[in-house]
Amino acid sequence: MYNLYIANKNYSSWSLRPWVLLSELGIEFVEHMNFFKGGYGKNTEFLKFSPTGLVPCLTEHSVTVWDSLAIAEYVYEQHPSVWPKDHAARAWARAAAAEMHSGFSALRNTCSMNCGVRIKLREVSPALQKDLDRLEALWLDGLKRFGGPYLAGDKFTAVDAFFCPVAFRVRSYGLKLSPKSAAYVEHLLDLESMQNWYAAALAEKARDPDHEAELEAAGDLIADYRA
Repeated sequence: MYNLYIANKNYSSWSLRPWVLLSELGIEFVEHMNFFKGGYGKNTEFLKFSPTGLVPCLTEHSVTVWDSLAIAEYVYEQHPSVWPKDHAARAWARAAAAEMHSGFSALRNTCSMNCGVRIKLREVSPALQKDLDRLEALWLDGLKRFGGPYLAGDKFTAVDAFFCPVAFRVRSYGLKLSPKSAAYVEHLLDLESMQNWYAAALAEKARDPDHEAELEAAGDLIADYRA
C-alpha cells in the first residue's frame, strides 16, 4: 500500500499531481495531510517523512520517493496505466510532463494555486503571456496529435495529472485561453477526483500567510468560497 504525504489541498499544487493521478486511476493509497506552517523550506516537521522537507512524498515499505515526477515513474512500474500504452504517446507525455515540472515559472509565481478564490489579475506580464502561449501550443499539439479528450489520447494519464493544478489556476485567475484549451480545462475540472479535491480544499479553514500574500500581490479578490 502506498502512503502519500501531502500539504494543504487549497494551496499545494505539487501535492495535487500524484494525488489526482492515483485517485483517478483507482490506485489505492493512504493519504497523510500535513498543513503548511510557513512558506517554502520552513516546514521542518515535514522532514519526518520527506528527506527534503517538501511534499509530495510517497512511501512503500522501505522505499521513499520525494518528487512528483519520480512518484509517477515509480508507480508506473507497478501500474502501467500511469503513462500511455502507445510508445510515441508515452514519449510525448513524458516530455510534456517534464516541461511542466521544470518550467512555466511566470505562471507559477504570478498565479500560485489557491483553489477557493477568484482573482482579477492587475496585469498579464509579457513573461506570463509567454507561458500561456506555450501552454496553448503544447495542449493543442497533444489534443490534435493523439485525438483527445486527454492530452495523450482517450485515457487520463500522468501528463494530465501534471496539468491539473493549471486547471485550478485558470479558473481562479480567469486566465484567457482558446476554446479548445478552455474545454480541456473544464474536462479536468469535471473529473470526480478533481471535484473531491476541490470540495476538501474549500472546507479547509487554515490559512498560510505566505500564500495569502501572493494573492494580494497578484490581483484583486473577486470571490472567496473557502470555509
